[in-house]
Amino acid sequence: MPNDNPLLTAEVGGARLEITVADITTLDVDAIVNAANSSLLGGGGVDGAIHRAAGPELLAECRTLGGAKTGEAKTTRGYKLKARHVIHTVGPVWNGGKAHEDDLLASCYRRSLALAAEHQLRSIAFPAISTGVYRFPPDRAARVAAGTVVSELAGTPRSLERVIFCCFSDESAQHHCIAFADLGLA
Repeated sequence: MPNDNPLLTAEVGGARLEITVADITTLDVDAIVNAANSSLLGGGGVDGAIHRAAGPELLAECRTLGGAKTGEAKTTRGYKLKARHVIHTVGPVWNGGKAHEDDLLASCYRRSLALAAEHQLRSIAFPAISTGVYRFPPDRAARVAAGTVVSELAGTPRSLERVIFCCFSDESAQHHCIAFADLGLA
């Protein structure tokens, strides 16, 4: 399995952080994070892949959630996924950096980690939120992701033992590795 051989690992706040290139829908973790749109009813990219892999029950449960605003996160069951939960978060659309995109992206990671803590989860996998059709620059998104997760894990004791940054490409993984190095974790 691809995540059994991470490209980079680090320890922060009692949790093992990993960077790997893999299909997030195949990971055996307590929760995967879905880079969802505001309807939470599926779409393209990782959102569509998660909905297809989880089966129609995921869509049925998402219909009961009433959508979500940018920066928010909501949780559902994982259904046919190996992951027991899906945490749906709505990342920002990139508008040149002048519409608080960094803060909204950081909120996606913080709120997802808060839901993981609320549900006493031990492992979570994040995709590269907003870097697909939402056009967030991938190097910048990786810095926001790594910085936010490290800050949250270092600042508050959590149940998490494993946090995976599940990248869809070698290029995305490289951006995450650089972000880790910039934080002194590589």
